Amino acid sequence: MKLNLNNPVVFFDLETTGINITNDRIVELCYIKVYPNGNEESKSMRINPEMHIPESSSAIHGIYDEDVADCPTFKQVAKDLANTIKGCDFAGFNSNRFDVPMLVEEFLRAGIDIDIRKRKFIDVQNIYHKLERRTLSAAYKFYCGKDLENAHSALADTRATYEVLMAQLDHYPEDLKNDVAFLSDFSKMTDNVDFAGRMVYDENHDIVFNFGKYKGKKVADVLRTDPGYYSWILQGDFARNTKQILTQIRLDMNKA
Repeated sequence: MKLNLNNPVVFFDLETTGINITNDRIVELCYIKVYPNGNEESKSMRINPEMHIPESSSAIHGIYDEDVADCPTFKQVAKDLANTIKGCDFAGFNSNRFDVPMLVEEFLRAGIDIDIRKRKFIDVQNIYHKLERRTLSAAYKFYCGKDLENAHSALADTRATYEVLMAQLDHYPEDLKNDVAFLSDFSKMTDNVDFAGRMVYDENHDIVFNFGKYKGKKVADVLRTDPGYYSWILQGDFARNTKQILTQIRLDMNKA
């Protein structure tokens, strides 16, 4: 099926130094520009981020400092890129949450006040998640081939969860190990310090905040430079476990 377009749409993807929109930078930008008549043009460009690419990021996208040392900076390509995407709509995978705001941040950092608020944004990941349900009932049907009777009753949901895990082990023998420690590690989305995930371990095993204005910042550094943040959390609507662990971190700092 061909896309029915009124304006060109730019499918794009970014590789970056990390996932912090404010502090990280683009190291590679690829796009396919699709015109209403069906014509396409594509381009892939490496970009010097003017900062070190963390090893954890390089391990994902395979781009290292030396690979981009002689590449142009984003500021050097920003004007041409702005002209390329002018009047276009946008599409990507997880692009509404990450790629679009990262791209806009880079433009603003380069001194180009690009206004794309009136454009259309297609996030293919969101379409996928909306149409392919991510519920226990859907998982039970997919992996076990059965309808979940009495969904949302505790016993039925518990039994279905058990059966789904066993079916997943059968379904993905090359990816999963029948080992609790492996499954525990594999099923983590973040390495949480507190159960609510307000604090997590980063790639250096430092404890960092995972929310708010200090997201990605070391907890100890924030407590030193902004002690009022500790009081704000303790008085706020946060889990007791979060407050307990934050307090312990603060006490350990005072002992050091």
